[in-house]
Amino acid sequence: MVGLAIGCAVLGAVCSALGAALQHAGVRDVGELTLRRAYRLAASRRWLLGFSVLFVAAILQILAFWLAPVTVVAPLAVLSLPIIAMIDVRRFTPRFAVAVAAATGGVATFVAIAAGSAVPTDVPEKVVLQAGQLVAAAVFVFGMIATFQTGTIRCLAFAVGAGAAYGLVSVLVRDVTTALPHIPWLSFAALLIAFAVGAWFIQLGYSSGPADLVVAGQTVVNPIVASWIGMELLEETEGASLGTEIALIASGAVAVTGIIVLAQFHRSRVVT
Repeated sequence: MVGLAIGCAVLGAVCSALGAALQHAGVRDVGELTLRRAYRLAASRRWLLGFSVLFVAAILQILAFWLAPVTVVAPLAVLSLPIIAMIDVRRFTPRFAVAVAAATGGVATFVAIAAGSAVPTDVPEKVVLQAGQLVAAAVFVFGMIATFQTGTIRCLAFAVGAGAAYGLVSVLVRDVTTALPHIPWLSFAALLIAFAVGAWFIQLGYSSGPADLVVAGQTVVNPIVASWIGMELLEETEGASLGTEIALIASGAVAVTGIIVLAQFHRSRVVT
């Protein structure tokens, strides 16, 4: 089952990259994005096509979460980063290549380690509330940062906020799908809210900067948040050794470093 879940997650990552590229182009067609102008996205063929592709990606990811633990599935979303980089960036530099490799490789290593130690667990309402409060605080902080910044920093802040929201979504999707035919209404309601906030932050990120930076911030932070919830709140890796936990933290740090370098790469391009 884990192998099938990983296959679904990888294919979902490919669709996510293609959908992100299309939606980014659609948002750019609209111009500066606000709530009052959001309806214009529905008139963009590229944005709607991107939405359709992302819908397929979501189905694949839901299947993956149904089949395997959050800690294993969530990090695979970062594989969309090198794909969107090849689509969105016309000229590669060694610095850019290292940033993408660090972000992708860091999360890939995380997956390889987590796959051998994570065990699926139930998601009690207490954890849903606790995780929801922590993620809401993080989303608020990054939303405020984006509000008072412009350009690359604004773009990355929205992407990180979206990643935090989607990290919670990852956990709640698994809770809802594994509980069927019964529906845990608290998890379902929190899932809808977190998804809506994350989706809006993504569009604002597209409006503020390059698609690869949005995808990078979202796809790295998403699995880190989801995996943190899985490891710390759900205790999916309770039996893991200290060495395993250190390796997980180190690989996550490498991925985050890649995102920081990628953001600096885009800032230097704007300045020059």
